[in-house]
Amino acid sequence: MKIIDSLKWRYATKKFDTTKKVSSTNIELLKEAVNLTATSYGLQPYKVLIIENPEIREKLKAASWGQPQLTDAYVLFLFCNYTNVGDKEVDNYLGLRAKINNLDVSDSADYGNMMKSHMASMSPEQMKVWTSKQTYIALGTLMAAASELGIDSGPMEGFDKESFDKILGLKEKGLTASVMCALGYRSQDDSFLAFKKVRKPLEDMYEIV
Repeated sequence: MKIIDSLKWRYATKKFDTTKKVSSTNIELLKEAVNLTATSYGLQPYKVLIIENPEIREKLKAASWGQPQLTDAYVLFLFCNYTNVGDKEVDNYLGLRAKINNLDVSDSADYGNMMKSHMASMSPEQMKVWTSKQTYIALGTLMAAASELGIDSGPMEGFDKESFDKILGLKEKGLTASVMCALGYRSQDDSFLAFKKVRKPLEDMYEIV
């Protein structure tokens, strides 16, 4: 499996080579990979901001305690979860599902009602936790896909989410910042480059029941 070698190669890159660019072709491949990520009910309750603007990245860096990845990586993928998902989103999904699969949308009425009932049972805080969890599935897909392309990645939770929301105007869009990934190519000066990957032995990780 090539993916095993790719995952062994990748690490959480802290220092990026600012002279190297990720091709537009590879950016499109990463976007497609993220879009194909599995999500609960297939609803994809998040949006991904691809942050390139240097001025915005400087502001976000200040809200990330000065971490250099914010400005040194070629591009940032910021996963933003929707703070509320309800009937409209379910209906939109079922309409698209019916169109793509050449179905009558009425055939999915019971399924739709089940989803709507589940959404309605959540408190606002439970809803935010649920939608945020979906972004982490997509983050994993992004990092795995990047490793297949030989692109370095650095997942990041260490930022002031409220500041990000304000800088990017996310609240007005019904979104909130969840998790981020810096993408580019590693600098040979990265102090983490020489570290060997540390993982538990398989016998400690897995238990057959």
